[in-house]
Amino acid sequence: MYFNSGGGDVTRDLSAWALFEKVTWEHILLLLLVLAAAKILASAVRMLLRRVAEAAPPHRRLSILRTIPVVRLLIGTAAVVAVIPILVEPTFRNVAAVVATVAIAIAFTLKDYASSVLAGLMAVLEKLYQPGDWIEIGGIYGEVKAIHLRTVCVVTADDNEITIPHLRIWSTPVSNATSGERTILCVTNFYIHPDHDASAVRERLASLVEVSPYWKVGTAVTVIVQELPWATQYRLKAYATESRDQFLFTSDLSIRGKESLRALNVRFAVTPYVADHR
Repeated sequence: MYFNSGGGDVTRDLSAWALFEKVTWEHILLLLLVLAAAKILASAVRMLLRRVAEAAPPHRRLSILRTIPVVRLLIGTAAVVAVIPILVEPTFRNVAAVVATVAIAIAFTLKDYASSVLAGLMAVLEKLYQPGDWIEIGGIYGEVKAIHLRTVCVVTADDNEITIPHLRIWSTPVSNATSGERTILCVTNFYIHPDHDASAVRERLASLVEVSPYWKVGTAVTVIVQELPWATQYRLKAYATESRDQFLFTSDLSIRGKESLRALNVRFAVTPYVADHR
């Protein structure tokens, strides 16, 4: 609403569309060019930083990867700031009207999308997960390859690329096995017949870790023993030097463990067979 100098009020439609009355096709073309340039720049920066991370020393790799989502966020913010003056005159009144209109549109038509974007922003700022981390969300376990505006891209051990919306963090627990570190705790399970020398088996399993090429030297090695109705379970817990080698590490320990335990003349347990009466 505008007021004339004489004190009488003259109403005028100040809807959001009125702000864009002077937008021409040249403005729209310039807008598309800015957005395309931001997209290309973000992709180029991502590829460059990934190459730098792979070529860098191992202890620097995750630090470099963690900068990717932050840089992409800065590029996106800069693009939005550059676009606003193209569409409307950058006065406080106009900018406030545009922001209010966009907020209402998001609230009513893009609620889930906005929730994912907000969750992604929180994930980046709080470092809930970062590129290179091994996480589990909703039963999906894998390495974080990329953090996009709306989703996080996870690659599983079977090399499946899975896209998970950020909004899952509002209702689903997020398990992060590395939290920005290179190392990862690996657990290898052994099931032995209950009739055996438990102390000897425990000592033998612990000694296997020290000869594995994947073990991070100097880290703790733990063997947890638990009696089950049909077996004695041994959980061999040790840290791998590189998170990417976790499955190679557990495989190596499994092979060495079976060979070593056979030398002790212990019997491996067999899961009881249960008949299917359906």
